[in-house]
Amino acid sequence: MNVDELLRQALRIHDLYDELNLRERGRVWTREEFMLGFVGDVGDLAKLVMAEEGAREVPGGRTALEHELADCLWSVLILAHRYDVNLEDAFCRTMTELETAIGRDVAADGQESA
Repeated sequence: MNVDELLRQALRIHDLYDELNLRERGRVWTREEFMLGFVGDVGDLAKLVMAEEGAREVPGGRTALEHELADCLWSVLILAHRYDVNLEDAFCRTMTELETAIGRDVAADGQESA
């Protein structure tokens, strides 16, 4: 599955949440509320990573970790969509920038050691 396919699936779930929230609360989530939901998911993910590393007890094990990683990815996809960010382009551009910067630092460190 590529990024476009992931986004299409994420948007289907987003639309279902909008329908549910309209029916139950009379409104849909704002971009800020999606961000707060993402922060909550990241907190849950942190607990599950700690559990995976043996630092705490959390029910759900590996399945819960996989679920939370998928929740976080969903949130990133939705936030990118809501802010009109082409995530694939932004990711490629950012990774190229990082590779260049880190490669330059690694090369400089290698020259200092010689």
